[in-house]
Amino acid sequence: MIEFIISKYNYWIYVVLIMIGFYGMMGKNNLIKKLIGMNIFQWSIILFYISIGSKKGATVPVVDPSLHQAVRALDYINPLPHVLMLTAIVVGVATTGIALSLLIILYRRYGTIEEDEILEALRK
Repeated sequence: MIEFIISKYNYWIYVVLIMIGFYGMMGKNNLIKKLIGMNIFQWSIILFYISIGSKKGATVPVVDPSLHQAVRALDYINPLPHVLMLTAIVVGVATTGIALSLLIILYRRYGTIEEDEILEALRK
């Protein structure tokens, strides 16, 4: 049992990173810290999906028709998780950029990036 847990150490690291990101998003009042927590959460999920898309000893899924060999799916890496995570990286960068621009607008309007102080100013 312990050997199985140790052999999957990368998944445990991703779980720890997800929990750190979740804590940063939910437990902090500073909006920059929330954004950093969101990015940690997002990148840990991207790393998780990239790691489940790889296999030891597998090759890229390019079949040479001149070899006339039977194609075995077990011999190839599935490229779909990697391609989808490229899209997720682009979306993550765009989300971070928009969030930072919104934080700049909030800071200029309210003079702070603390969530509770902004909510207090909105209630007045």
